Amino acid sequence: MTSHDVPTIRQPRQPLGRLTAALAVAGLLATACSDDTAPVEDYPPPPPGPAEGLTETPTQDEPELTHSGRLAPPETAQDAYTYNPELAPAGAELTVEVDRDGGATAVEFSVDGLLPNRGYAVHAHVDPCGQTGEAAGPHFQHNVDPNATPDNPSTDPAYANPDNEIWLDIRTNGEGDGETRTTVPFVFTERAPGSVVVHEAEVTATEPGKAGKAGDRLACLTVPFGTTG
Repeated sequence: MTSHDVPTIRQPRQPLGRLTAALAVAGLLATACSDDTAPVEDYPPPPPGPAEGLTETPTQDEPELTHSGRLAPPETAQDAYTYNPELAPAGAELTVEVDRDGGATAVEFSVDGLLPNRGYAVHAHVDPCGQTGEAAGPHFQHNVDPNATPDNPSTDPAYANPDNEIWLDIRTNGEGDGETRTTVPFVFTERAPGSVVVHEAEVTATEPGKAGKAGDRLACLTVPFGTTG
């Protein structure tokens, strides 16, 4: 070896088995340290779903009340009566939907199977239907006409009008089907209508002395309006 040569220092070799064991121990120590120092994520539990017993809230599109019935003669009718099968055929279906919106009430009326291409004056009445059309009583009024009597129903436009009563005049299509909707500026409290009556006139009269008149009572559907109050 000359004076310019750099000596190489050789480390003594360790047996292979001892080296492998040392590496294994080092790995275990690293794992232990990692487990001791790794942050633990604290995730909140997932919200319970319907399968865990929660009841889903009904959609806002669902009405508070839906009631329907098929017309039948008084002797066999349950809650849908026809008093004139020629103009209100037995088997025709009447449906009422009611929904509140703040201080207002929306009422939708639909028919399936009345005479085609015909108008019918329709109103909510005070009492449930019965064996005769008169059983339903007078028109329901939010503010009752103080001058009206059972024998002389209100014909004063100040009370007999579509804002103080519930008018649902309707016109059918070529198949005898139709629907109509009205919104009145009040909700039902301890007083509520008991039925919807279909009249012979095609539209409801509005002039003084005749306001609210609509001819004979052809059909009637008992409706539990009071359940929406």
